[in-house]
Amino acid sequence: MSACFDEVSSWMRAKRLQVNPSKTEVLWCASGRRQHQIPTSQYVSAVLVTYVLPVSSVRDLGVHIDSDVSLRTHVIANVRLCFAALRQIRSVRRCLTQHALLTLIRALVVSKVDYCCSVLAGISGHLLDRMQSILNAAARLLFSARCSERITPLLRDLHWLRVPERI
Repeated sequence: MSACFDEVSSWMRAKRLQVNPSKTEVLWCASGRRQHQIPTSQYVSAVLVTYVLPVSSVRDLGVHIDSDVSLRTHVIANVRLCFAALRQIRSVRRCLTQHALLTLIRALVVSKVDYCCSVLAGISGHLLDRMQSILNAAARLLFSARCSERITPLLRDLHWLRVPERI
């Protein structure tokens, strides 16, 4: 692996690119059953003059990828970020018109759910339900509905607030 780092670094230098050693990570991908076999030792790169540690997940262009490629980390990060945005919107909800509230929800929540949603194809039903919970909470906020109320009637009018059905 160290030789691979050195080759990549040499190639990048030949193309007049620089490697940022502090942002360099290694992700070993394996199935859930093989996770215990993944090496955890650090690698020394002579060219980078640093140690590179293997990590359990990486973020590339805003998508979190786990070592078992389940995208669990990506869903958890999205849920955390979107619910934080919904809490902030809820605190100013009374000062906004319905149109402004809808615009904020689309800009701060729905855009994050939609971003790179194609990578979520084939995720587990549990993770898909977590993503749908974001959109359900957004609909409840938009219509000032309680958590105990059924969400289905609200979603009939908001076709853009539904996660596609499982295949």
